[in-house]
Amino acid sequence: MFYIKRLYRFILKSFLPLFLMTFFICLFIVLMQFLWRYVDEMVGKGLEMSVLAELFFYAAVTMVPMALPLAILLASLMTFGNLGERLELLAIKAAGISLLQIMRPLVIFLIFVAIGAFFFQNYVLPKSQVKMWTLLYSMRQKSPELDIPEGVFYDQISGYNLYVKQKNHKTGMLYDVMIYDMSSGFDNAMIILADSGKLKMTDDKQHLFLTLYNGESFENLRDQRTSVTNIPYRRETFSLKEILIAFDANFNRMDDGIMQNQYIGKDLTALQSSIDSMTYRVDSIGGNYARSLQTSGYFSLYESPGIRVSANDSVREKQAIAEASTLNLDSVFEGGSLQRKQLYLDRAVARAERYMGDYEFRSYTMKEENKVIRRHQIEMYKKFTLSFACIIFFFIGAPLGAIIRKGGLGMPVVVSVFMFIFYYIIDNTGYKLARDGRWEVWEGMWLSSAVLLPLGIFLTYKAVKDSAVFNPDAYINFFRKLIGRQELRKVVLKEVVMEDMFPRVAIEKAQQLSEACRRYLDKVGRKRQSYWQYCLHGYAKSDITELGAQVDDLVNYTSNSRSQLVVSKLMDYPVLRNLWIYRPAPSEKWGYVLAVLFPVGLLLYWVGSHQQRLLRNEVETMIRTDEELQTLLEKEEAERVEVGETL
Repeated sequence: MFYIKRLYRFILKSFLPLFLMTFFICLFIVLMQFLWRYVDEMVGKGLEMSVLAELFFYAAVTMVPMALPLAILLASLMTFGNLGERLELLAIKAAGISLLQIMRPLVIFLIFVAIGAFFFQNYVLPKSQVKMWTLLYSMRQKSPELDIPEGVFYDQISGYNLYVKQKNHKTGMLYDVMIYDMSSGFDNAMIILADSGKLKMTDDKQHLFLTLYNGESFENLRDQRTSVTNIPYRRETFSLKEILIAFDANFNRMDDGIMQNQYIGKDLTALQSSIDSMTYRVDSIGGNYARSLQTSGYFSLYESPGIRVSANDSVREKQAIAEASTLNLDSVFEGGSLQRKQLYLDRAVARAERYMGDYEFRSYTMKEENKVIRRHQIEMYKKFTLSFACIIFFFIGAPLGAIIRKGGLGMPVVVSVFMFIFYYIIDNTGYKLARDGRWEVWEGMWLSSAVLLPLGIFLTYKAVKDSAVFNPDAYINFFRKLIGRQELRKVVLKEVVMEDMFPRVAIEKAQQLSEACRRYLDKVGRKRQSYWQYCLHGYAKSDITELGAQVDDLVNYTSNSRSQLVVSKLMDYPVLRNLWIYRPAPSEKWGYVLAVLFPVGLLLYWVGSHQQRLLRNEVETMIRTDEELQTLLEKEEAERVEVGETL
């Protein structure tokens, strides 16, 4: 008997409602994007609601590959975010269950979703795309709904421009009508003016019936002219005139067979068969072009261009061709007159340009053939990349939800939209590179998966190890090690002193520290290092370590003083930081490498020279503090002597 663990049922119940909700929300969003893109094709056409509903249905089915990965990302992030926010994830982990075990039922479920997405891409999507694009192209071909505006020219009737100054919306009468009839061409234009008129559609919706009252017409009779200069025209005055204008207002659906032969209407088997047949045809055509180019005469060193012997040539022609092939063209060219030489050159250039134009046209034909092959290959790879993207987005969303521990529609929506935009940009970039032939098709179509897969593995690893990926303190500590931050030394007066401090010993330590600081400043110099000195040598970290040890020894010993002034003065000693940016290259060899990498080296030099200046200031501060500390220690020593003499 098949049994699902209670924990797995709980995880599935938490995930499935969110998945369905986010899927339909994402599908609605991408469907609105489709509507905004093609709204101009549908507005003003008088289409029936059944046709629009059919288009939206097929468009929604076509948009499933875009909505499904986003829905999986958002649902997985919200599910594990809710579990983390309610501390349920923490309780499950406390019971000894790892994050991968918690994710196991969803991984199995999404594997079935990925398999279903493949079959959907292979069998359902081609048919829906054929239906959608057929309807869309049919809508584009439909004439707009007849609605004559007031005060402007109306040009939606093919071959006519119609102007109406005023309309009566109740009776449908048109007043002050002006018509430019261009149906017979611009040279045979006819202008009609009328005081009023009425326009209606015939019952078959194939023609417009226009009735005009009290007007006149002007017609150009260019076809009946007797001379070039005199062009007759005809003027007609009428009280009633009826005009029948061809205007197809019906919605004529295109045949689905036109789209079924395109790459969008083929399944995996048909795509592979088309790719093989087109590749074979392109290779055959390319081979024929290559052979014709090789036999054109331009690649032969021993034969005259264009001279070939065929089986149909007569004996005399063969002899003439044999004699012509033995001619020395250079001697013939040099022996001719200037006019003859110019004639030879003009003919050669004309022949070369003719060949060049011919083969350029052939190259354009080959490019179009290869472009069609690439479009078929792109459609074939799309059937696999969608399924793989579903798995990748789950392994991004679930660890992110477990790490950030925020549920609801706030943070998960922001993170999901950002990740999906990142994915869409990469996927669209790879698609264009593959479509234009700059990359191989499989490289462009798998680019987004190759970029996001390491991210999913990294986030899953961090979530399983409970690493603080979004902990700001971890990044602050990293940059503190990288660049460093000046720290304040904290020393307090001890209530109980375990070891006495002798001022004379402390003074000697301060003097030794001052001498060491001066030697260090003399060694590194008071000025900023040059770019090459910084890259090759920098500041020796061992010297900084020794100075830091001397400072700490002096502070630790003198902190046993019973004088508040002495202890407060110790806090003026800076804490020396041994930053790696003082010398970024561990050796001269790596220093040369860093110096050659000029942009990176220049940036490090700018930051490192600033940190070196701060280090020199700290060393100078230590010298000044030594002098002030020695003065305080001498006073303390004098006070001790006076107290001793008094006793």
